[in-house]
Formats: sequence, structure tokens, C-alpha cells
Amino acid sequence: MAQHELFPAADTGDSVTNQRKEGDGFSHIPLAARMRPRTLSEYIGQSHILGPGHLLRRAIEADRIQSLIFFGPPGTGKTSLAHIIAQQTKSRFERLSGVESNVAEMRRVLASAANRLENTGQSTILFVDEIHRFNKAQQDVLLPDVESGVVRLIGATTHNPFFFVNSPLVSRSQIFELRPLGEEELLGLLNRALGDGERGLGYLKIRADEEALRHLSRISDGDARKALNALEIAALTTNPEQTGEIHLTLEVAEQSIQKKAVVYDDEDAHYDTISAFIKSMRGSDPDAALYWLAKMIHAGEDPRFIARRLVIHAAEDVGLADPMALVLAQAATQVAEFVGWPEARIPLAEATIYIATAFKSNSVVKSIDAALEDVRTGRTLPVPEHLRDGTYAGAKRLGHGQGYQYAHDHPGHFVAQDHLGAVRRYYEPTEQGVEKKIRDRVLKWREQVNEARTKADGGGQ
Repeated sequence: MAQHELFPAADTGDSVTNQRKEGDGFSHIPLAARMRPRTLSEYIGQSHILGPGHLLRRAIEADRIQSLIFFGPPGTGKTSLAHIIAQQTKSRFERLSGVESNVAEMRRVLASAANRLENTGQSTILFVDEIHRFNKAQQDVLLPDVESGVVRLIGATTHNPFFFVNSPLVSRSQIFELRPLGEEELLGLLNRALGDGERGLGYLKIRADEEALRHLSRISDGDARKALNALEIAALTTNPEQTGEIHLTLEVAEQSIQKKAVVYDDEDAHYDTISAFIKSMRGSDPDAALYWLAKMIHAGEDPRFIARRLVIHAAEDVGLADPMALVLAQAATQVAEFVGWPEARIPLAEATIYIATAFKSNSVVKSIDAALEDVRTGRTLPVPEHLRDGTYAGAKRLGHGQGYQYAHDHPGHFVAQDHLGAVRRYYEPTEQGVEKKIRDRVLKWREQVNEARTKADGGGQ
């Protein structure tokens, strides 16, 4: 069993350590609050907006921040990022709550910000947590001072601001979406908390099994606060061994986050499970497919990963035997992304059942792969003269487009003409489901083309 190194106890002379042991003014602060990052270098995640050279990072470092709205799931660092911005830009930090604050409090904060800017030149960052909870009138109160620059607004919300925040406020703000933290990012955060003797749990003698930390990282669904809270509960409620060490095992981790671990890791069961899921759908076994889906959901798999496999499978193994499978899979992807867990399980399950019970055909895969192989290895075919672009000046002099027959001018909206300049057969439709009707049409059209080609060849002899 892989284990993390033992984190030694901090120096007993450390004042913070003494405070913790005595419970004086420190122990009541949750670990997640104590471990809040103080600088961008300590901030974990959101590299898509805070990576080197990205817009938001450049704006923070250059103190060119305007009003911002951060939206994303809980525990992704919205509040922490607001605090870092305030410190980095040397601004006064004021906080309001969309749940608790009223108009009177808002006006008081805004008036103080205006006086501060006029008398000292110090700007104010106004952080509004859960800004979507403000009604329209409350949001409108912010507009004049945001527009004039009296305050630089940072709003945080778990809801899409384009739907839940007034348009005038959105138009005056830059919008940044924060994403759930990855498993490795959360694992690094937990290790940092275990080793930090000043703000974390480093004052305790903790031996944490890697599988325990990975379980917390995986089950926390990208929520740093949830992961740290679970780690703190595990550390503070586990009795030390005779050596004085607190041993955090997988069982302890399961109890602290109240969710059982399943055998599911990146190297083995992760890929075995998704393989079984796909093969069960391909084998038209909805019950087995639902079981493997449930296992992935319970293990904390990313819903987008599951949805991607559904979309690929609908195109690859169902194909034109039931074209609605791809439509439903894509719809399930969008709905799952929109609603999140736990409701995302429903559209994912609906798509799984539909795909598993649909007629199957892999003719699309075979046809495109055959065409790609022909392009890679065969002689490149020139575009026939009658199919070339005949709309530009001089095209007629080159003969481009001449002889092309417009399909809609003919019975059945089909005309037998050469569209390739060679005889090729890539698409071989099956007799499964909807594709049987497609097959009948394709064979009929090919027969007409062959007759036209034979007639043309005979006429030229």
C-alpha cells in the first residue's frame, strides 16, 4: 500500500501550534479557510484563465483589474481569487453577501468607497458573494459606482451570470468561468495542508495512505472546500496509534466524506470500466451498461468523460441504423453539463439505455476509414470539370461547371451523374433499422448511375 511520508509535528515553540493545542482563537477556523491561498503562486487550478500570459493573470499583475464576475461550482476558488486580487492590487477589500446584505448596507459600503477614493486615492474592491441572489433593484444600486470606477466589483456566483445577473451589470464586467479542480490538483492541496505547520495540519503527526487521499480527491467532485473539510474531519476524529501517529486509511477517508470507495483508478479499473460500459452498449445489454454507468458515477467520474463516450459510441456503433442515437447522446451531453450532479445521472442513463437498445451499424466508421485510406495511399483524384466552381470570371472559358446537372430539376430530386471521376465504393449500408431504407435508396441510385455510365461508354465507342 503506497503511503505518503510522515509529516512531523511542528516545533513546540511555535505560537500557532500552541494556539491550536490550547484551542485559543485558531481551532474554530475551518481548515479550508486557514488554507486559503494568499498569492497567485499558492493558488491551485484555473490555469485556463490564470496560466502565464493569460488575460486575467496579466491584468492582476499589472493592477489593471476592472469589474469581474466569477462563476463556477462551489469550492473552485472564487472567493480566494477575489482576496488575492485585493492584496495584489493593494485595494481595500469590502465584502457583501447576496443572501444577507440589503440596500442600506450596500449604500453605506459604496459611500465609504467614494470617500476613500477621494481622500486617500485608494481604490476599493467590492466582493459580492452569490451575486445572483440580489434582486434587480439591488443589482441596479451597484451600477453607477461600478460604471464610474468608485468600486471595482468582483461578483461570485454558482449560476451562469448571463441568465441570473442583470444585463447592464454583465456588460460592464469581464466574465470568467472557474472549473472544478482536477483530482491531481486536489491531491496536491491535501498534501500541502498535511505538511503546513502554520495554517494546516502539520502540527499533528499524520500518516496518510495515498489511496485515502486519492479517494477524498476523487469524491470531492472538484470542490477544494469539500476535500479539505473531509481531511480535517478525518484527522481530528481519528484516535492516534500508540506511537502518537494519526493513521488516515481508506476506511477513515470513506467515513469522513460518507461515501464508499470503489476499485477505480487511472491505471486499471478506470479504463476497464469504461471498456465494459462501451462493450455492454455495443452488445445491446442495457442492464450491464447501466451498472457500469452507475459504478463510474459513484466513483466520481467526470460526467463530460462519460458523455463523450456516449457521443462517440452513438456515431461509431449505432450510426445510421438509428440516427437519433447521436442526437440524444449530444442532448444528454449538454443537459448533463448544464444541470451537473446528481441530476446529470438521468440524461446520461437515458442516452445509455437508448444506445444500448438501438439497432447497431458500424458502416459509417468503415466507410470513412476506407475513404481516408484511399486518399492516403491512392492517386489523388482531380475534381471533375462539371463539378468545379463556375461562378467566378473566366470559369466558363476554362470549362468549369459546364455540364453540371442540378439535382432538384429532376424527378425525385436525383440525377445520375458522375460526382467523382472514378468508380469507388466506400459506404456499404446494412439492413439494420433506419439504414435499411437508406440502403434501398443508395442501391437504386447506384444502379441508375451505372446505367448512365454504361450508356455513356457505349455511346463513345
